[in-house]
Amino acid sequence: MRLPDPLRSRVVLIGASRYSDPALPDLPVVEKTVTDLAGLLTEPHHGLVPESHCTVLLDDGDLRTVGDRLRSAVAGAEDLLLVHYAGHGLVAGRRHTLYLGLPDSRWEAPEFNSLEYDKLRDAVLDSPSETKVVILDCCFSGRAVGDPLGGGTVGRIEQLAVAGTYVLTSAQRDQVALALPDEEHTAFSGRLIRLLREGVVGGPELFTVDDLYRRLRAIMAAEGLPTPLNRGAGTAASIALGVNRAFAATAGPELRRRHGAAVEQGKAGDWAGAAEQLRKTVAEQTRILGAEHEDTLRGRQSHAHSLGGAGSPAQAADLLRRLLADQLRLLGPDHEDTLRTRQFLAVNLGEAGHREEAAGLLRLLLADRERVLGREHPHTLRTRHLLARNLAFTGGREEAQALLGEVVAVRERLLGTDHPHTRRAREDLAGVSGVREVR
Repeated sequence: MRLPDPLRSRVVLIGASRYSDPALPDLPVVEKTVTDLAGLLTEPHHGLVPESHCTVLLDDGDLRTVGDRLRSAVAGAEDLLLVHYAGHGLVAGRRHTLYLGLPDSRWEAPEFNSLEYDKLRDAVLDSPSETKVVILDCCFSGRAVGDPLGGGTVGRIEQLAVAGTYVLTSAQRDQVALALPDEEHTAFSGRLIRLLREGVVGGPELFTVDDLYRRLRAIMAAEGLPTPLNRGAGTAASIALGVNRAFAATAGPELRRRHGAAVEQGKAGDWAGAAEQLRKTVAEQTRILGAEHEDTLRGRQSHAHSLGGAGSPAQAADLLRRLLADQLRLLGPDHEDTLRTRQFLAVNLGEAGHREEAAGLLRLLLADRERVLGREHPHTLRTRHLLARNLAFTGGREEAQALLGEVVAVRERLLGTDHPHTRRAREDLAGVSGVREVR
């Protein structure tokens, strides 16, 4: 099971909400259905493809334009091709050929102004994509009795099958209700959207198309709605169409526990082991929670700093610079995690031999921490202490002595003379005249 490659995949969403033929009632919910589905499938983290790889054909009545854009989109798919249609399904001719309604379709003669399913099937077949998924959310009238989507389950739907694809339809029978009162989406696609948007607690990490079919079938049967049909070929049923968003609700706490355990492992002296555990944790956080989740950002922070503790401060500084850019964008300059990354960056730059740059960063950070937290906050005192130590290495010993004297005085008053932080500051103050490097 895997998610498709977003850069090698394409999504085509076709929908018709307005019809010029009075015999075909408008379907206002189709517009929101297509729009919301497009938003879900193109979300930066949880979606399948970037927005540029999602073709939306909503209320386009020009059959030639629809055909051209459809063929252009399917030709670009190499990994996954997903085609979804929502609107009126029409049948005509002796073979009860299925037509997908467009705004200018005619109830009595859909052959000349509707998208014939066989043509859609041919376009999909011509695609070089490895996996093809076709989802049809159509309603049928009494004229559809005996059409390929009505009556017998086995055999009829096989007339819609495309080699190497997975075909999923919204109903077995012609009495399907496309939309229910007070619902903002079509009955079938609305429940698909809900599954993709909310996920299933206790479900798998990824939803395959077969997972979605089974869950939709159960949901719609429980609600007394028409039962969906499916037909898969090859390995198409195992392709993932989305991340189970509820999976993160249960995975998140476990990942936070692993993060905390790795941090303690580093504090106990095993920095290399901590760095490896954090590397694995960050990879899972990125996949499950998303690259921009605060837990993922904190994981990256701890991983980078642990690399510095393990003896690779230059590598740590490089990772921290990249993290800082993301935190400034996502969290803002005054967020404590952003401020902590700035301090970790300065520490590792100093350990890598860039003492002057480290002192410059710490001087700016000290001013920000005094403004945000106050002069006597423990984090502010820690920054002042680190600035003094780096200044001592760059010749600014008088300033370093003054800063350390202030740190000692405040810590003695707030923490006591025997607190480890107080003793550490006194030791550094005493050693300013003969500086030694201590982490």
